[in-house]
Amino acid sequence: MSADILGIVGGSGLYDIEGLTDKDFVKIDTPFGQPSGEYLTGVLAGTKIVFLPRHGIGHTLLPSEINFRANIHGFRQLGVRHLLSVSAVGSLKPEVRPGDLVIPDQFIDRTRGRNSTFFGQGVAVHVQFGDPVCPSMVNALDNALKNLSVRHHRGGTYVAMEGPAFSTRAESELYRSWAADVIGMTSIPEAKLAREAEICYATLALSTDYDCWHLSEEEVSVESVLAVIKQNIASAKKAVTALAKNFPPPGTCKCQQALDGALLTKPEQIPQTTRQRLNLLLERFFDR
Repeated sequence: MSADILGIVGGSGLYDIEGLTDKDFVKIDTPFGQPSGEYLTGVLAGTKIVFLPRHGIGHTLLPSEINFRANIHGFRQLGVRHLLSVSAVGSLKPEVRPGDLVIPDQFIDRTRGRNSTFFGQGVAVHVQFGDPVCPSMVNALDNALKNLSVRHHRGGTYVAMEGPAFSTRAESELYRSWAADVIGMTSIPEAKLAREAEICYATLALSTDYDCWHLSEEEVSVESVLAVIKQNIASAKKAVTALAKNFPPPGTCKCQQALDGALLTKPEQIPQTTRQRLNLLLERFFDR
């Protein structure tokens, strides 16, 4: 069994991955509050898995209500250093059809007021985020989907919107003028926090609709989105299993050293309460 752990954050439908054994539920307390729920641990294809439904069991949390910091910190507490985010998105391009899977490699942050950093309150950290996803994770996910012959797109820009309402037509056309590919509500601040937590992160985006720009299509509805999501979940489960079979992904990414050179505050100047809250992330700097 691989000593590395594959973390997965997504919808509750992923609980039912065929072949997942040794299931257990773990409740985590974090310095940043409570995560979205209990973490499901298990073994899939010889790889230890940790899964969290980001919206809670039964989908009770709006995107703006998710405690992203607690979710990501909880994964780190459980030893996760590779995290796959599975999320539903709207398509902003005709070639990205409902039912397609996308592996974005860029994000545009249109969220408002979300806690997007672990730092502050006496400690200044500025991580590099020019390339916001892990190239090793992207390669492994792309290969997994190729082997499954699933229609997917490698690369592309994900617009992260606040929600919970879907876009106006004017907003949708604006994002299309930016050459963005998909739009969703959850990968930011997940990706930013994963980078700060030195976790290799990638998003598997499930295209459910054409947002509202595609006038030949019906306007987005929850019913239509859920119907396509049900189809996409089957492909996502297969992708997770394929990724687990070839885990950890080979590569030389720097995601797990993202804080090197990013901490500007001298450790001795960081307040004790802040040191305690951030010990899991900054411990190696405190020991110097």
